[in-house]
Amino acid sequence: MTDEEEIRDLTARYNLYGDAGRFDDMLALFTDDATVTVDTTSYDGRDGIRRLFTEAAGPTPELVRHFTSTHVIDVDGDRATARCYFQVLTSNGLDHWGRYRDGLVRVDGRWRFARREVRVDGMTPGGWAASRLAHQRHDDAP
Repeated sequence: MTDEEEIRDLTARYNLYGDAGRFDDMLALFTDDATVTVDTTSYDGRDGIRRLFTEAAGPTPELVRHFTSTHVIDVDGDRATARCYFQVLTSNGLDHWGRYRDGLVRVDGRWRFARREVRVDGMTPGGWAASRLAHQRHDDAP
C-alpha cells in the first residue's frame, strides 16, 4: 500500500471509530503529544483529545456518519500533510460540513495524526451541531 493510501485509511478509521464511539481505537491513531484544534479551541495530548470526543458524542453513534472527499496528501519522508472536506450526516440528514487539515508522522512504520485542524464551514439550523453550539454558548455565558 502506498503512503497516500495508508493516510486515506487512517482518515477512514478515524471517522469509522468516532461514529461507532470506539474512542480508544480512535485515540490510537494519534501520537501521544498530538493536538486537535476545532475552529479556535485546541485539545492537547490524548487526554485532551479524549475529552473532545467524549463531550461531542451523540446523539447516538449509529446516527452519526462522517464522509470525506477531495483528499490531497503530500508526503515528505516520514512526515506528511493532508487536506480534505468532510460532511456529517445524522438521522435527520446533513448536519454540518467543513475541512480537515492534518499533520502526520510515521511512528513505528504506521502513519499517525500529530496535528488535526477541524474547520466547520456550515451547519444545518436546528441540527445536532447547531444545538450543541447553542448549548455551549449558553453554558459559557456570564
